[in-house]
Amino acid sequence: MTTPKTISPAAAAALLENGALLVDIREAAERQSGVIPGAAHAPLSALQACEIPAPSGQPVIFHCKSGGRTGLNAAALASKVNGCEAYLLEGGIDAWRSQGLPVTDPE
Repeated sequence: MTTPKTISPAAAAALLENGALLVDIREAAERQSGVIPGAAHAPLSALQACEIPAPSGQPVIFHCKSGGRTGLNAAALASKVNGCEAYLLEGGIDAWRSQGLPVTDPE
């Protein structure tokens, strides 16, 4: 298992266009402030019980609010995606939003 690499919002957006899976590890209440379209939800508090729906070989990008929690939990996140390249969204959804990338209301 390798440690996930950080990835800029622009690079993450490009990977997502090519089929990468985005996983939001924020808690449900935090998601009320907005979500990145298409992101799967796997709250950090329930990570051990979560299945990350990524086919082998599909890149997986994890994000939180500002990048702190993904960085602190990088090894645990990487362990959930065996066989996939794992990335951490640099700056979290805050950086994504500041780059003008899309954020929508949660469903």
